Amino acid sequence: MHLKDLDIIVTAPPAPGWGGRYWILVKVTTDTGITGWGECYASSVGPEAMRAVIEDVFTRHMEGENPENIELMFRRAYSAGFTQRPDLTVMGAFSGLEIACWDILGKARERPVYALLGGRMNERIRAYTYIYPLEHHDMETFWTDADAAGEAAADYVEQGYTAVKFDPAGPYTMRGGHMPAMSDISTSVAFCAAIREAVGDKADLLFGTHGQFNTAGAIRLGQALEPFSPLWYEEPTPPDNIEDMARVARQVRIPVATGERMTTKAEFGAVMRAGAAEILQPALGRAGGIWEMKKVAAMAESFNVQMAPHLYAGPVEWAANLHLATSIPNLLLAETIETDFHDSLIKGAIRVENGFVRLSDAPGLGIEVDEELARAHPYRGEALHLEMREEPCDYQEGNNFQGGAPASSH
Repeated sequence: MHLKDLDIIVTAPPAPGWGGRYWILVKVTTDTGITGWGECYASSVGPEAMRAVIEDVFTRHMEGENPENIELMFRRAYSAGFTQRPDLTVMGAFSGLEIACWDILGKARERPVYALLGGRMNERIRAYTYIYPLEHHDMETFWTDADAAGEAAADYVEQGYTAVKFDPAGPYTMRGGHMPAMSDISTSVAFCAAIREAVGDKADLLFGTHGQFNTAGAIRLGQALEPFSPLWYEEPTPPDNIEDMARVARQVRIPVATGERMTTKAEFGAVMRAGAAEILQPALGRAGGIWEMKKVAAMAESFNVQMAPHLYAGPVEWAANLHLATSIPNLLLAETIETDFHDSLIKGAIRVENGFVRLSDAPGLGIEVDEELARAHPYRGEALHLEMREEPCDYQEGNNFQGGAPASSH
């Protein structure tokens, strides 16, 4: 059996676009006719440019290869161009293709992917969700409305969730880490207070930031949130300086989580060696794939660090995240996004029930992709999957932004 054909589908979830503006799905077929699905979570270049990267990685390093030889194919891609260092775009391409290989191998052996990774360690996986607006909430004002966030958080707890994430702390700008406005700190405190009051001790608070603060600003904000005991403080400083994040971890009494913008054991290993985070959040469609993150999970065990796979993408990456999560002992949480489009795209094969997910014994990733639906929603926009704004933090009028969920996805 060897890898023969590749097809790439760039599909756009309907507005409001939870999960980003588009998802890049890859369909890999072997000479024996077995099809595997993967998802490339790569957003630093546009989808058409990314399509060319995926095709190059496949034809250069994987086409004609036995899908079992994942280690070999990884080393080819990682070493390409005489590099042997993390490359977010190349690894994003390889990650989705690698996930498809695991789907193929599971189907060939009639076993779920987690069974090939060491078996079922976790009978069920504790899920968390972003706090998204309820139907009666105003989409524009929700992201700075603490009372509305508390109401939505209570609704998620009623559904069975035991952890909710929110990120009210101001803009993500291309300027790198900035000092938060005092109003951003006040808004963040108000969110924590309202959500804690709404959920009590029935759910953990996951405070999301996305690398937008400088070190001093992250420490100021984190210390202001300590009375509400969040389970984590996510990516408080940009991911390109690990020692800065370690300084925050030493000064703030909230566990630091990071990883959604990192790739390969090289970057995750640096985080652990520096003591920069207690929780790692790999996105498997970017981080090097399932096998590479199985290695990182094992490394994390030796540092007493937990894993919480990240999801701001489509349901194929979610399936890969969950197979890894099922197989590892140091799992904390796994992110989920519940939309009709996510559910329909994999025909309801995986669902959150009472705040947890349990994978079936279905072979491969255990999903069937609705290819017709994916192709019926092509992405025709010019924007990237997620984008930072050029304007700086507003220290006078305040900052109202929509997090990672634009009101219009096209």
